Amino acid sequence: MEFQVQGGNAISLADGLFDRDFNESLVHQAIVAYMAGGRSGTKAQKSRAEVRGGGIKPWRQKGTGRARAGSIRSPIWVGGGRAFAAKPRSYAQKLNKKMYRAAMRSIFSELVRQDRLVAVEAFSLDAPKTKSFLAVLDGVVSERNALIVIDQPDEALWLGARNVPHVEVTDVAGLDPVRLVGYERVVVTVAALKQIEEWLA
Repeated sequence: MEFQVQGGNAISLADGLFDRDFNESLVHQAIVAYMAGGRSGTKAQKSRAEVRGGGIKPWRQKGTGRARAGSIRSPIWVGGGRAFAAKPRSYAQKLNKKMYRAAMRSIFSELVRQDRLVAVEAFSLDAPKTKSFLAVLDGVVSERNALIVIDQPDEALWLGARNVPHVEVTDVAGLDPVRLVGYERVVVTVAALKQIEEWLA
């Protein structure tokens, strides 16, 4: 398929890459799996077996008039253990590589249909300045809500963009479904587009 580059000639991309039908259920599954994989899962509480103390019965079983009790570390006591205590766990969900790539192709295809994917020859700065970055960005897209995708890390570009709200710079290796659907525009350099083509072909 032919894809138009802003201010340049059209480039040829593999068929079936950016012209897929939108598979909403698959995209949803990929996004949920990605976000679940980012959860730390480090929450930890102590059960009654792990709380310090409580080794002696606080009072005799009968004759005191109070409810029977076997430990001061029971979950119903202040300072006691937690019933069904949370333990560290992994929230990761399995998603096959083929499914993940298919979801990414579906997202890119929808971005093309909605005219939210913009290809440029290059996106770089001479100096890491926010003013310079905004000048380049405004020349490419009208919205300041954009994801800039480049082929390799560029420190000057990253430093120039880091103070701009709702704008992010990433390379192809850092792409994920959450980033792609979260911005109004996705600006991709031609070199990055070729890397994406190799990745998703």
